[in-house]
Amino acid sequence: MFSAPRWRALWAAQLGFLLDAMDVLLYVFALATLRTEFGWTNAQAGLAASATLLASAVGGVAAGFVSDRIGRRRTLMYTILLYSLASAGTATSRGLGELIFWRALVGLGLGGEWSAGATLVAEWWPAEHRAKAASFMQAGWALGYMAAAGLTALILPRFGWRALFLAGVLPALLTLYVRRHVEEPRVWREQRARAPWNAIFRPPLARFTVLATALATSVLFAYWGLFTWLPGFLSLPANEGGAGMTVVRTSGFVFAVQAGAFAGYLCFGVLADRFGRRPAFAVYVLAAALLAPLYGMAPRRWPDLLFWMGPLVGFFGTGFFSLFGAMLAELYPTAVRGAGQGFAYNFGRGLSALAPLLVGALADRHGVGAALAVNSGFFVAAAALVFLLPETKSTDLAAVQRAVPS
Repeated sequence: MFSAPRWRALWAAQLGFLLDAMDVLLYVFALATLRTEFGWTNAQAGLAASATLLASAVGGVAAGFVSDRIGRRRTLMYTILLYSLASAGTATSRGLGELIFWRALVGLGLGGEWSAGATLVAEWWPAEHRAKAASFMQAGWALGYMAAAGLTALILPRFGWRALFLAGVLPALLTLYVRRHVEEPRVWREQRARAPWNAIFRPPLARFTVLATALATSVLFAYWGLFTWLPGFLSLPANEGGAGMTVVRTSGFVFAVQAGAFAGYLCFGVLADRFGRRPAFAVYVLAAALLAPLYGMAPRRWPDLLFWMGPLVGFFGTGFFSLFGAMLAELYPTAVRGAGQGFAYNFGRGLSALAPLLVGALADRHGVGAALAVNSGFFVAAAALVFLLPETKSTDLAAVQRAVPS
């Protein structure tokens, strides 16, 4: 069973996303070392992270369009190669400019891998299990986060940051497996229709594109606004509005959050296939909307509760992303599925780059805890937006024949 074509596609996409996340997050764990060596300010160090996020939006949109033309499998291979080689290139950086260049290339691969991998999985898996398969792929992010932490602990103290980024080239080996064992989905191989690049922006598909992009923007804005500042909030002294955790306890909290995220991804798929995409998503984001302000109040009122809420934050604050791998694929016909899926999710990712800036500005005026609560509004908006899109549970992708503008 596990050797069937759909399983091989799922394993390849999940490993690709896991290793993708690992390469992206290596920078987060090496950040303190890089700042010390090069003498950067916080703003300079943040430029590389912003470049990665913005480039991932470009890469995701581009890969979606490309995968409609040359196939999901080939696009997946190229994006894995891109982020792997760019991670190794990071090891050669001699200053901020070179580092931004290489991290931007890593970002292009990040966005592109998700677009190609999510479409590949959605087209291989039947309707009754599609959300579960998408959730399994999405769970690679949590595993990649843990892998980056483990790799950093193993390599950085002994061999330095250049060796750490050089190890990021290893995911390139995955392309050998993809090339030999992963097949293009039948629904893509058998479709003969072609569509212009702007078909997803014209009726009848334009409405789906606008609403899906708004939905993705809302939750991505809330996610990056919450999780970018969460580690700093945990370690900030209590008299400055933070949680006052030690570095060791903060690291333990991060692993607890990611364990919760892994469970949240997988559970979302089960719920979405059983009860529908929209109700499962709404439950998750509304729970996240409730948890965000509780975090802002916890250090002052319930300090011990903060640590134990970590897995819940990971579960509800990230698990809903599994929606996009399934639902976006079910909104678009095969000829433009990659383009629609890639644009809606990744354009939202690009806009979400403003979230850390907004939360940071609010934190300067009202404290980090109060600023985190702002993300609740974006979660609630997403709960409303999802019901403006059709329920796509049980959709047969081969039967999706909405008119494609010519």
